Amino acid sequence: MAAGTEPDGSSTSDEEWERFLRESAAGTPDAPKEPSARAREVTERLRAESGRGRTEGWRSYTPAQPKQPKQPKQAKQPKRRTGWYVFGLLASLGLLVVALAPGRVVDLFSGDDPDSPSAAAETARPTEPPPSEAAQRPTKDEPFRGSPAAGWANGAAGITVPKARAVGWMSEAEVERALDRSRDFLVASSLDRRVLRGERPEKAIALINPHQEDVQSILKTAFRSPSEKNDPLLLFSRFRPSRTHLVGDIVKTRGLLTYRQGKRGALQVTADVTYVYPVTRADADGDDEIVRTIVRRELVMSWDDPGKVITEPGTFSIVSNTFDMTNGGCGAPTGYLTPPFGTDRRADATGTEMDPYDRSVPVGRDDPSEDECGRATRS
Repeated sequence: MAAGTEPDGSSTSDEEWERFLRESAAGTPDAPKEPSARAREVTERLRAESGRGRTEGWRSYTPAQPKQPKQPKQAKQPKRRTGWYVFGLLASLGLLVVALAPGRVVDLFSGDDPDSPSAAAETARPTEPPPSEAAQRPTKDEPFRGSPAAGWANGAAGITVPKARAVGWMSEAEVERALDRSRDFLVASSLDRRVLRGERPEKAIALINPHQEDVQSILKTAFRSPSEKNDPLLLFSRFRPSRTHLVGDIVKTRGLLTYRQGKRGALQVTADVTYVYPVTRADADGDDEIVRTIVRRELVMSWDDPGKVITEPGTFSIVSNTFDMTNGGCGAPTGYLTPPFGTDRRADATGTEMDPYDRSVPVGRDDPSEDECGRATRS
């Protein structure tokens, strides 16, 4: 039925109909006679709405939407201290660093030649090795000179940690904590200054599942009686302080963590990181020979569901681990990295060649045979 059509077929124009509705809603004494019961209903509705300032006509009426409950504000997630984040801050912090401690600029930013270009953080395995650097002899002031590591980040900043998401039995927040602890293990096992000086890596060991019997058996034996099977170097970087000293306070690193769902819904984290240690003889006098010991480690960690695997909160089980090493010594295991100096270094240069900076190949692909020691094509 049209807007102003009466049951007897007569009709009223739209203008008259709307005037009737307005005057009826306003209570005008001489309003025209109500033409139908339908109009009475509309009139009541308009009268009820007149105090709310509605402008829509009844033909375009839109029901009010129910109020939505207030959503709690999401807490801002702290930015991860990844290599990307660290390098992103360098530009904005540069002036502040120079102003506060101009003499520390080299140490904080690269630890080496300030003219060396900084490599972007690694977010995936590269497709080719880094370009060769001009041959330059390292010094105590510039121990990474002439090496691709000169542009790498320092310490933990060179280990890229990905954004967390829920995996298996873990929520996003739990995955984030597990990734942070995974990196904590890398720091405690391969960057801690006390561990590098030969001390027992207690903090790192505390993060390994104490119920993983085979690993715990190796840890109990390795530091007391190191052997091919029970060698602390499988997981930890250590130098004998009576023989070798680190040059400076910086270890260059490059690598990343990746993760996926493992067995029984576990969070499986893989760490692939290269560490570059500049060292010299413990009894060195003056500007003695500097050797860079380079270790690349791949460690697969399983953060297991305690409802399915016997474990302790905050610890992981080791799925696998492997490493490549150059300038770290050959011969019977001693439990320490033993960089070759002088004539020893020349004697070691007889094995299979390998580029310790080439992260485009899987770890262990270029391992020499058991009868020879790998020879670095550059260090």
